[in-house]
Amino acid sequence: MKPIRGLVALLSLAIIGSAACAAGAGSATGEAAAPGNETTAAEEEDQAFGHALTLVELFVSAASRSDDPRASARAIDELLSGRNPEANRAFSGLFEDATTGLPPQQKERVAAIARNLAAAARREAARAPADPMPDAGRALQARKDLAAMGLRYYDEGQFLDAVRRDDALAVELYLIGKGVNVSARDAQGRTALDLARANKNAALAERLARSLPATR
Repeated sequence: MKPIRGLVALLSLAIIGSAACAAGAGSATGEAAAPGNETTAAEEEDQAFGHALTLVELFVSAASRSDDPRASARAIDELLSGRNPEANRAFSGLFEDATTGLPPQQKERVAAIARNLAAAARREAARAPADPMPDAGRALQARKDLAAMGLRYYDEGQFLDAVRRDDALAVELYLIGKGVNVSARDAQGRTALDLARANKNAALAERLARSLPATR
């Protein structure tokens, strides 16, 4: 097995191999490539890296999806349980590349290890520990962080400017700091959500939408 494949295999098992709950068993019996479809070593490594990058991106996105640890835990569980088709496809390709050349029995052993890791990771994620810092403490820390960035936690103009320049970090701190009206409008009558949508920043728009007060 090439070094890149060994590294990918370790990463997939230790960090994101849990997606094998859905993909591992099917991949363990993968067929050899048909004649004429062979790829170069560089192409194989590029494909493997692409799959790994997709999985890492999905897990990081799930972990940071919400400031509610329970919501993040649910998002991660969706990946670990094999309910995310994109993650399943990425892991299936990664698993197949990492185990190319292994006998079927060894492939199945690797898949079994990954499934066991998945079960353990799901149990850990399901615990969803309580936020270690109370809301008041988190808000205070966010305000301090904004001050360190030269921003005022209560300044709605600066808040809208942060949205306008796609500064997700500053926007998140403003939301946690709870010092601004998320529905505030600029001189043109646009809200932060309007600005994020105008910038085609779907992730930021979704985050802002979740922060709006519930309508009656």
